[in-house]
Amino acid sequence: MDKTKAVVTGGSGFIGSHVVDKLMQDGWQEVVVYDDLRTGQDFYLDQWNADARLRKVKADVLDFERIKSEIDGAELVVHFQANADVRGGLKNRRIDLEQNTIATWNVCEASALAGVKTLAFASSATVYGEPDVFPTPEKVAPIQTSLYGASKYAGEAMIQAYSEYFDIQARIFRFVSWTGPRYSHGVIYDFFKKLRANPKSLEILGDGKQRKSYLDVRDGISGIFRSIEHGKDRVGIYNLGHDDFMQVTELAQIVIDEMGLTDVEFQFTGGERGWVGDSPVVHLDTSNLKDLGWKPTVSIEQSLRDTVRYLLDNENTILR
Repeated sequence: MDKTKAVVTGGSGFIGSHVVDKLMQDGWQEVVVYDDLRTGQDFYLDQWNADARLRKVKADVLDFERIKSEIDGAELVVHFQANADVRGGLKNRRIDLEQNTIATWNVCEASALAGVKTLAFASSATVYGEPDVFPTPEKVAPIQTSLYGASKYAGEAMIQAYSEYFDIQARIFRFVSWTGPRYSHGVIYDFFKKLRANPKSLEILGDGKQRKSYLDVRDGISGIFRSIEHGKDRVGIYNLGHDDFMQVTELAQIVIDEMGLTDVEFQFTGGERGWVGDSPVVHLDTSNLKDLGWKPTVSIEQSLRDTVRYLLDNENTILR
């Protein structure tokens, strides 16, 4: 790449801000951070405030004219702005359609009009629904079990079609839950808040036996850029996860340990799923990305402990 101009939607978010850091470190001439700041944190990018190469735009991806204007002239678009609440679709059944699917169409159309060379997209392991193959490879044909997963899968399909029509190199990433510095939502965040409210009791959704893989954000960012720089296919679909997994009760105990708590009683809501659409097992096959020379380097336990320490150090600004 010529590294002229890159646009990152959701660039003030947990993962997006790390993408911005990497682009700035790699010497891109112009980096546009496009974020509505619903869940993003502007201070994540404070280290670049004096760098004229970075420009922040507070706007929603649903504003087509604005996103089209900002993408104009871009070589790379990293589309990570989305609804971040997997469970939110149970109450608001339009949010995933609007923030994930329609917003992704806007980015695709704007990228086509601008002649963008590469479009990277944050999809999700939720697109697999409840697979029966573990670790789950990209070739598994998914059956959707959540509006969130369905909206991400629709976004993937849209990007693939635009890639075919307009010769855009597409990079689609199916994420497990990410952890590490700047973590701001998810199960660790939820447990942390609950334990701050009541340090003697912790509600755990489901039966606590759900087995999930987690990935440190530093490993995830290296995987994203490995595929952008070394992937050969016009459309590359990559699982991004860890070789290992962990039971939810084990994760809860790590949070408890790092918070310095003892004698915490677990209260389970029952059932093998935490909520409708929750997959009891999430463990992805990352062979496609490993074939490009990538592998995770941070253990799940270490990343979880780093995440809790980050929340402890930043709870006055992170906790809502």
